[in-house]
Amino acid sequence: MELEVGAVAHGGHCVSRVDGRVVFVRHALPGELVLAEVTEDKGGSYCRADAVRVLRAAAERVEPPCPLAAPGKCGGCDWQHASPSLQRELKARVVEEQLSRLAGIERAVEVEELPGGMLGWRSRVRLVAGRDGRAGLREHRGHAVVALDDCPISLPGLLDPAVSRRWRPGTELELTVDGDGNTHVRELSTVRGKRRARQIRGGVAVQHAAGREWKLDAHGFWQVHPAAADTLAAVAGEWSRASPGARAWDLYAGVGLFASVLAGQVGPGGEVLAVESGRRAVNDGGANLADLPQVRWHAGRVEHVVRQLGDPEVVVLDPPRAGAGRAIVDAIADSSPARVVYVACDPAALARDLATFAGRGYPLSELRAFDAFPMTHHVECVALLDRA
Repeated sequence: MELEVGAVAHGGHCVSRVDGRVVFVRHALPGELVLAEVTEDKGGSYCRADAVRVLRAAAERVEPPCPLAAPGKCGGCDWQHASPSLQRELKARVVEEQLSRLAGIERAVEVEELPGGMLGWRSRVRLVAGRDGRAGLREHRGHAVVALDDCPISLPGLLDPAVSRRWRPGTELELTVDGDGNTHVRELSTVRGKRRARQIRGGVAVQHAAGREWKLDAHGFWQVHPAAADTLAAVAGEWSRASPGARAWDLYAGVGLFASVLAGQVGPGGEVLAVESGRRAVNDGGANLADLPQVRWHAGRVEHVVRQLGDPEVVVLDPPRAGAGRAIVDAIADSSPARVVYVACDPAALARDLATFAGRGYPLSELRAFDAFPMTHHVECVALLDRA
């Protein structure tokens, strides 16, 4: 069908309407006229479609650098057909819309560029072997595997160990390039119903951020963009402002990136309580921050641990994509910190939690957004909440 494309929506698509129904259109830009093919229709108020031909192009449409960034092909990128400045503008509009609709916050947002450009930034990827044994990525919202020879947004050489050979169909491969340029490869397979992991190369990654060297599980959590960890740590440090001798919380601590910053602020007489559910991350964090005895680790799910911690002056949290949720927000608010620094990779989850925080007397004071995932719809935000 022929569609007039409207505003951008959260998820890497734009919105159009036909006969009273919403159509989420990928591979299009606001203001364009496109010929679209419906790719998913389960009835109800909306369906999904791909723009298969552009009849009237937006001024900032560009040729995608990857030939697989097209309808019916790789689902890894969303905005390769938009100029870099438009990509950041579209992400800013999404953050603004989510804040307005879900939290009642009207705020202009600027998405800031990180160093390194739009290509060659991705430091980790998970691939899967298709029926022919070639490694690739899944198509968008599908199971078919699109075989890869290279990936322009990935660090040079990251995919080489996977695409240079054939694998058992269905095998998953996790690849990571660490801060020293070493490539780590882990194979995940299911044999007779049992999930098996086999480290093929490396295993312990070295990263550099917040003025420290980190050694951690190469396939555990770390920021994907090489400049993201340092950038987020700097913002968290600027906004947390923990006092010497104070107590601070680092929730969903990973290996302790933010805990290390807080530890420097509270000093030897203070206390940083780092909460993390991943046992390997807790072990790695304890080893990396062994020189900071003021950091005390709590291994467990945040919702199970947070009520057991003493009241903090400041809280930093970096929850998973789904957000913290009401129970965690209530527990933080009940502890009456002076400030909360919230790091978020999903603007909808962030907006929902900000609404809950505001209802508990913690309105949004500051917000910064970063293009930590160029060419995709993802955006990283940091919010400062001051106790009213």
